[in-house]
Amino acid sequence: MYQIERTEYGLHLTFGGVILVKEMAEWCDNNSKVVDEIPGDFLVFVDMRTIGPVPHDSQIVMEKGQKYCKDNGMQRSVVILSDTLTKMQFTRIAKKSGIYQWERYIDISTTDDWEKQGMDWILNSIDPDLKKQDKSLELQ
Repeated sequence: MYQIERTEYGLHLTFGGVILVKEMAEWCDNNSKVVDEIPGDFLVFVDMRTIGPVPHDSQIVMEKGQKYCKDNGMQRSVVILSDTLTKMQFTRIAKKSGIYQWERYIDISTTDDWEKQGMDWILNSIDPDLKKQDKSLELQ
């Protein structure tokens, strides 16, 4: 299952369940059409709290969709995930697709304010990874 919503900042994407390659290709095509309608730069909030394991062939198509967003105006994105294993999988995909420096990953199993952190990143460039480092320094 996937959903694409236009917002005042750009896009809100939702993915859930197991997404096989045919459905991921459909998302990629539909997402490209929506991105083409956005004038100028945009931001992306991705909710993947209920996604299952992503098959390899679906990952390849997802990488294509990520690259299309970046090449066509995406400035920053945040991905909300439900566990550490999925977070590691998507971090690897982002590094391979070349968008890692613009994308942050938030694991809801390790933070309660995941939505605020995500919006702070895309809207205000407040890096959730640096905030965690700052907190660990305060404890020393």
